[in-house]
Amino acid sequence: MPVDVENRGPVAIITLARTEKRNAVNSEMTCAIDAALNDFEDDDNLRVAVLTGGSQVFCAGTDIAEGSGTPTERGGLYGVIGRKSPKPIIAAVEGFAFGGGLEIALACDLIVAARTAQFGLPEVRRGLVATSGGLFRAPRALPLNIARELLLTGDSISADRAERLGLVNQLTEPGGALDGALALAERIVLNAPTSIRETLGALEAIVAHSDDRGWQATNTAREVIYASEDRKEGVSAFFERRTPIWPGR
Repeated sequence: MPVDVENRGPVAIITLARTEKRNAVNSEMTCAIDAALNDFEDDDNLRVAVLTGGSQVFCAGTDIAEGSGTPTERGGLYGVIGRKSPKPIIAAVEGFAFGGGLEIALACDLIVAARTAQFGLPEVRRGLVATSGGLFRAPRALPLNIARELLLTGDSISADRAERLGLVNQLTEPGGALDGALALAERIVLNAPTSIRETLGALEAIVAHSDDRGWQATNTAREVIYASEDRKEGVSAFFERRTPIWPGR
């Protein structure tokens, strides 16, 4: 299975388990993430979910060879990007969260990361753009110029820098992200479920209009990119392991 699920009391641990592909998301994993989060949301005994990629890598984003499959009804892209969960979801990041991997983390409510973690949006290096929420969620979670840096250079930033800038809620030593996320989850479950649900709902209502505009702008960029020669060259160069020669159109 591409996803493992373990319930520890009121906390669901959802682990991306496609490590041989650096947890790159294909159609099967999208469906598995969606099913796991649906089960979490529908179980009244579960209060917080922790989404982790295991001890080595969080997620490399879309499996470029296979694609990530069809967005799901409740979760959208990857089964999580468009989700409006009434319960908190915490990302526990070890290794790198690149491209769609960072966008998955941005779709969560909180992020705990090991000091060795790396965050990046390298889509421009493939002739692509960040189409899973990164174009508008990155500048919401980070200072605008830092978001521009990630989106325009394709470079990554360290977990230490991400924490200083407010992207990461808590840093841990390597190997400790899951335990750190579980400790944070335990602090949340001490509080009233109704209060948590209504707080998340209010926050969602506040950003909903911004999200709508963000998706509209993203869809416009996606249409241009998917018809471009740059995208074709970027993907070809990726599979051929060479430096792209950009046509610029």
